[in-house]
Amino acid sequence: MSIDAIDKRLIGATQAGLPLTPEPYAEIARQLGIDEAEVIDRMQSMQARGVIRRVALAPNHYALGMVANGMSVWDVVDDRASELGAKVGALDFVSHCYLRPRAEGWPYNLFAMVHGHDRAEVETKRAEIAALLGPACRAQDILYSTRILKKTGLRLRGEG
Repeated sequence: MSIDAIDKRLIGATQAGLPLTPEPYAEIARQLGIDEAEVIDRMQSMQARGVIRRVALAPNHYALGMVANGMSVWDVVDDRASELGAKVGALDFVSHCYLRPRAEGWPYNLFAMVHGHDRAEVETKRAEIAALLGPACRAQDILYSTRILKKTGLRLRGEG
């Protein structure tokens, strides 16, 4: 999964987001001194190779009034965790969902971030997840955000 110097410059030019212009790929191409088609081809190639996962809109949920944010944690039986995790991750109100190994003193293996206008809305959404998981879920909890410590994506060393 190697990248060349142009790919690295392209990642550096886009890692903070695409320019808010009518032709963002053309703008990136101008910055890098390459053709717009090459920018698009390289991004598609890096996505196909797994270098980048996706190019997507990432709205600021705080600006949208979604100020209650909870990482719901679930102890799901191992033989159903992948199947059920995919269903939880597909819910439109779950922004990200992960399977993680359990740790000593921490029984949870499924994590799903839920956003809402208030905690009551988040709790309603958490109840929907609980219903979806059913008896395969042995325990659950939620960790509410109290402040933002970091709000960026991955940055390449020495870039951006």
